[in-house]
Amino acid sequence: MNFPATRLRRLRRTEAMRSLVRETHLHPSALVYPLFLCPGEGVRKEITSMPGVFNLSVDEALKEAEECAALGIGGLLLFGLPAEKDEQASGAWADDGIVQTAVRAMKRNRKLDSLLQITDVCVCEYTSHGHCGIVTRDGDHFEVENDSSVALLAKTAASQAAAGADIVAPSDMMDGRVAAIREALDAGGFHQTPILSYASKFSSAFYGPFREAADSAPQFGDRRGYQMDGANMREAMREIEQDVAEGADMLMMKPAMPYLDVIRAARERFDLPMGAYQVSGEYAMLHAAFERGWLEPERAMMESLLSIRRAGADFIVTYFAKDAAKVLG
Repeated sequence: MNFPATRLRRLRRTEAMRSLVRETHLHPSALVYPLFLCPGEGVRKEITSMPGVFNLSVDEALKEAEECAALGIGGLLLFGLPAEKDEQASGAWADDGIVQTAVRAMKRNRKLDSLLQITDVCVCEYTSHGHCGIVTRDGDHFEVENDSSVALLAKTAASQAAAGADIVAPSDMMDGRVAAIREALDAGGFHQTPILSYASKFSSAFYGPFREAADSAPQFGDRRGYQMDGANMREAMREIEQDVAEGADMLMMKPAMPYLDVIRAARERFDLPMGAYQVSGEYAMLHAAFERGWLEPERAMMESLLSIRRAGADFIVTYFAKDAAKVLG
């Protein structure tokens, strides 16, 4: 480069100039807002570790959904908190389960036609022990059985699709669950329902606040026996390859900010639509800094989302979705 002929600052001088040459863009339709659904009516219980996020009864969730639709947000990711839990996670696949009930209500509301209903396919919120499948125990040793758990997940996905879910999103990390879910969906006549697979979901400390929100903390042990080791990039690529081979239509990377390198590697290797989940701990961490005046809220929020988009995510699941959509206009 020959100075002063090359002056890179020329294209940074004004907001209009910066906007014209900006490489990475955010827009509300690429944001997905998670909702935590609970039984009852008129319930709006704030989650202490996640300011501005609530456990919501279906009637209150409909109000949130209408606001999201009006803001141009692309979709909702629905999690359920059942009235009762058991070892078979029966609330996850019941026809009158909390997620199924909410999906049906949202589909009846024409104001929500632009809003995709994405349902979480996992059973940790529904099991009495808090693990993501069927558990066997022998003294202090326990095992989350893979194949029997996969059968429950497939049953859950088919139930959610029957209720009207636009997309089903398995987040359990059991082996073979994408193929089983695809088979169950097709057998039920839901050939057009896409699978958004959490293809590389890492065992992470950043899930802590979510476990309060979804009341899903394991009652014993942890999930490192099925969620991925955060040290393993090559294994993540193998997990994604397997899910693609089994019929995944879309990919989800989770968490986002601590694993931007994994998002980038996946983007360079795979052509499927790919989302990333800015998880509860990322949101809570930023809010703690906001409350102390250590970070400027709007700038930090938007910068965090841009980093995920720049790494290669086509869409972002984030608790900031409404706030970011308001900024984006």
